Amino acid sequence: MARKGLITTLVIVGIVIVFLVIISSWYIGTRNNLVTLEESIDGAWAEVDNQLKRRSDLIPNLVATVKGFAAHEREVFTQIAEARSKLAGATTVGETARSYNQLNSALSRLLVIVERYPELKANQNFIRLQDELAGTENRIAVARKRYNDSVRIFNTKIRRFPASTVANMMGLEKKEYFEIEEEAREVPEVDFDS
Repeated sequence: MARKGLITTLVIVGIVIVFLVIISSWYIGTRNNLVTLEESIDGAWAEVDNQLKRRSDLIPNLVATVKGFAAHEREVFTQIAEARSKLAGATTVGETARSYNQLNSALSRLLVIVERYPELKANQNFIRLQDELAGTENRIAVARKRYNDSVRIFNTKIRRFPASTVANMMGLEKKEYFEIEEEAREVPEVDFDS
């Protein structure tokens, strides 16, 4: 009888230990997965930031080239400088997105001005800079998509049960998407009669 009680106790202890091992393995695996996802967001953001910096470095050369042909268009040059400065000082994803959209808007106005100067459009330096800028815009779009994909996966993971319990214990919160404002989606109006 005492032997049966000992065996029963050992079986119960064994079941509890197996259960604890399974729960700890799940917790550790989920925690590591969340850390990996968060790091992939940071890596994707670093790539977005890198491409935005590249773009920001190209803009002064583009502006200088246009200034040589259209020096009287000071307002647009000022808007570009202000937007570029805000982008450089942005510290959050939201600030960066707003600054990026302002810079896009100012660059769109610059490109509208370019349409008024056929000799500028034929300038080799300007063409090269415009090609560099277009390539950089494509890189930004790819980097932004990778970042937003990483954010979507992370946000989904921390909101789904049972991983949400681990995320709550770790203090993880939803990450912000890098979104484009509606105004930035509009095509600039080009007026050849001006």
